[in-house]
Amino acid sequence: MSDPLSRLLDARDWLLADGATGTTLFNMGLMSGDAPELWNIDHPDRIRALYRGAVEAGSDLFLTNSFGANASRLKLHAAQDRVFELNRAAAELGREVADAAGRTVIVAGSVGPTGDIMEPVGSLSHADAVEMFHEQAEGLKAGGADVLWLETISAAEEYRAAAEAFALAEMPWCGTMSFDTAGRTMMGLTAPGMVDMVESLPNPPIAFGANCGTGAADLLRTILGFTEADPKRPVIAKGNAGIPKYVDGHIHYDGTPALMADYAVLARDAGARIIGGCCGTQPEHLKRMREALEARPKGARPTLEQIVAAVGEFSSASDGTGADEGGAERRPRRRRRG
Repeated sequence: MSDPLSRLLDARDWLLADGATGTTLFNMGLMSGDAPELWNIDHPDRIRALYRGAVEAGSDLFLTNSFGANASRLKLHAAQDRVFELNRAAAELGREVADAAGRTVIVAGSVGPTGDIMEPVGSLSHADAVEMFHEQAEGLKAGGADVLWLETISAAEEYRAAAEAFALAEMPWCGTMSFDTAGRTMMGLTAPGMVDMVESLPNPPIAFGANCGTGAADLLRTILGFTEADPKRPVIAKGNAGIPKYVDGHIHYDGTPALMADYAVLARDAGARIIGGCCGTQPEHLKRMREALEARPKGARPTLEQIVAAVGEFSSASDGTGADEGGAERRPRRRRRG
């Protein structure tokens, strides 16, 4: 319990995470194909504004602008030799904003997927993946991140490589995966499968969960799958603000602040302890989410029907487990003793 996030989780029933990084930076002028991580050096005031937007809306933690700051992704921009520099800068800017907040705000060093497919399906070896994640982790650590935050992962092998790298960096961490393929990750992992995988790690995360994916309804169904398995550690929910639609030449997410407020309460009632948004989630969404979490009393575990009524239809009929319609939330819950 020595790290700031664990202490905050011990003191609070729920924490509000941040919203979208990419959507917000595009609104600030980032062009398609550009590397947002370069803005940590080229436009630091815009990154400070990104972080402040979440803090001022009530977030208890925010992710740094370092999602794609690994050697494989930065190579596309001839910046593979700047991994440490760009990650350190992302965390330093975050530390500056968090320390000025006047309350405890966690700086979470964002670590996204390498962009490569791991062996045996692809060419990325375990050792090379560990090296890439470790390099990124050391930069975030040097910049003052409180915790590392693995996100949008599809393969269990890549999740394990990151866990090993974070142990080398001696940093606490959290990790989410994206369940965007009929209740599974792109590489086929189910929500209960993730719980089993996380608990088997030599260096498990402080908290784990799901981010991005399709819509808020699908993510909530995944959260039910996690909590049905009665995990030993807190669950994270970071759903998109509705469904993306192409409007007037750009991607628009149709989730309103009111919808995201309902989603946040449902996520809490489904058992999530760290609740935020992903793509499309702006400060106005976060503010309403915070207000709803504070004002609405904790309710019963939601049903599928309640989720659909509040935030919309699921994108697939299955929760990924192959169980009968209704999935994990309709099976008797297992509880640990003690």
